[in-house]
Amino acid sequence: MRIAVLADIHGNLPALRAVLAEIDAESPVNAIVVAGDIVGGALPRESLELVGARPERVVWISGNSERETVAAWDGADVDDDEPGRAAAWSAQAIDRVWRDRLASWPIQARADGICFCHGSPRRDDEILTRHTPAPALCEALAGVSEPLVIGGHTHQQTVRTLPGAPTYVNAGSVGMPYEGRAGAFWLLLEDGTPHLRETGYDLAAAVPELRASGFRDVDSQLEESLLTPADPDSVAAFFEQLAGRGSDRGRP
Repeated sequence: MRIAVLADIHGNLPALRAVLAEIDAESPVNAIVVAGDIVGGALPRESLELVGARPERVVWISGNSERETVAAWDGADVDDDEPGRAAAWSAQAIDRVWRDRLASWPIQARADGICFCHGSPRRDDEILTRHTPAPALCEALAGVSEPLVIGGHTHQQTVRTLPGAPTYVNAGSVGMPYEGRAGAFWLLLEDGTPHLRETGYDLAAAVPELRASGFRDVDSQLEESLLTPADPDSVAAFFEQLAGRGSDRGRP
C-alpha cells in the first residue's frame, strides 16, 4: 500500500503539479491524502480541481484555511490581514459545490493504523513543531489509539517518537515550506512506513504564474518560504512562541 500525503499546498499549483508528476513517474499510489490547507493561496480552485481529477482515491482533510474559506464564503467578516485576505480570495474563487465539499471535510481521518490530520487530531490549528516540548506533544496526541499520526500546519517536515505516545510525523508543505530551501515537501507512506520526500521544480517559471493570479499577498507568501528561505529553527521557535507557547490563531 502506497499513500502520498500532501499538506499545506496553499494554492501553489506549480509545486502541486511537480509533486503529482513525480508520483506518476515513479509508481502508482493507492491513495492521496490532502492533509489540509490546499486553499489559502494564489490558485486555490485550480489546485482543488487538479487533485479532484486524480484517478486514485483521495482523502480530504480540513485545515484551518478550509474552515476560514468556508466562513468567508458564507459572509463572515474577515480580518484585513494576510490570513483573512487569503480566506476571502479563496472564497471568491470557489463555487457552491466546492464550498460544500470543503465544509464536509473532517479534521482527521483514520485508516490502517494511521491518524491523518492537519494541526492535530483535536484541532485544525494546533501548533506542533520539531521543537514542541514532549509533554505538550503527548497531550495533543492523547487518546489516539493508532501508533502513527501524520499532520501538517507548521510547514516543516519532522518525525517525533516519544515513549508512551504515537509517532508524530509532519508531512511538510508542498506549496509554502519552511525548510530553509526551495522545493515541494511531502510524505510517501509505503506499507505504513513514512518516507519524507522533497520535489524540486522550476521556481523561476512558477513565480510569474502565481503572480498572474492577482492574489495580492502572493509575494509575501513566497518570500520567506521559497524566494529567500528563512532559517528553519527560527521559524520553529516563532511557532513555539505563538503557541505559548502563544495566543495567536496558529497561522500559517
